[in-house]
Amino acid sequence: MNNLNFSAGPGALPQAVLDETQRAIAMVPEAGLSLLGISHRSDWFAAVLAEAEANIRRLLDLSADYHVLFLHGGATLQFSMIPLLLLRGRTRTAEYLHTGYWSGKAIPEAQREGAVRVLWSGADSGFTRLPTDAELPCTADAAYLHYVSNETVEGLQFHRLPGRDDVARVCDMSSDFLGGPIDAGRFALIYAHAQKNLGPAGVTVVILHQDLLRDAPDDLHALLDYRNHIAAQSIFNTPPVFAIYVVLLVTRWLLRDIGGLAPMAQINRAKADLLYGAIDASDGFYRGRANATDRSLMNVVFNLPSPALDAEFLERAAAAGFHGLPGHRSLGGIRASIYNALTLDAAAALCEFMLDFRRRRS
Repeated sequence: MNNLNFSAGPGALPQAVLDETQRAIAMVPEAGLSLLGISHRSDWFAAVLAEAEANIRRLLDLSADYHVLFLHGGATLQFSMIPLLLLRGRTRTAEYLHTGYWSGKAIPEAQREGAVRVLWSGADSGFTRLPTDAELPCTADAAYLHYVSNETVEGLQFHRLPGRDDVARVCDMSSDFLGGPIDAGRFALIYAHAQKNLGPAGVTVVILHQDLLRDAPDDLHALLDYRNHIAAQSIFNTPPVFAIYVVLLVTRWLLRDIGGLAPMAQINRAKADLLYGAIDASDGFYRGRANATDRSLMNVVFNLPSPALDAEFLERAAAAGFHGLPGHRSLGGIRASIYNALTLDAAAALCEFMLDFRRRRS
């Protein structure tokens, strides 16, 4: 069996994308040069940016009043750029949901720029569930609501839209962006770093509504001002050409090979159903961490009855060709990340391994 990549990031890429990338590293036919040596100021790269943006707009049915940017810095830089734009010099309060490891990273950065209210925190429950609508006392005068759609560490995912439509909804979709259809028009800003569903590390896609820029502060550092990136069409400074090109290939794959985000969502649901089914049918041998209604379709997090069995499972899984399964360092256990490019056959193979391992230890 070929090695299978269940890593939480960088995640697997579609084989067709890997093949095309390999050819482009040697030489891009249209340019006559290696992908790694083509200028970001070339006509070829301008066409790459244009098509990548057009494909994202098509996949999300995005209206013309949204900007699509390809930036540096990962989601971590967005933790700062967003409050710089929406909180600096303002009197209103931003509302944040603290649903896990990564949403917790965003909150201190926002607090540097203005007033922040943590609307709900799952810390007391060990981040094993997400809030219900009744637990979210959202206010109409909030500067914005920020949340993470999918917590990769804890294996939690929102399967609904929290918040109010009359308050700017800001979402970190780094680990489930393009994993299925979304109602993009109900968001003011979406951001997603690439090393999950989109491509290799190095680029972050930012989608923001033009109304957010209306009262932007005038004292922002140049590289931290969205307006500069918009005016320069994502080449305000040297962009990650390689990573953006792979994002283009991934969007082509979604459109041409998969048929769009609705079929992609069906595939992702099928993979998740296989793995959660194996967990639920194990009589407690495999123990899912997340509340059943909030389980992630991207990151399946579970434990065995003891840390020793966790370690043995991981050792034997790696020997069998299953890679990237150790849980996050903050939690331990097992984490199977089943992003878009991880195939249904790969998920089925892991389920067979889980069944066989349980038989041997029961």
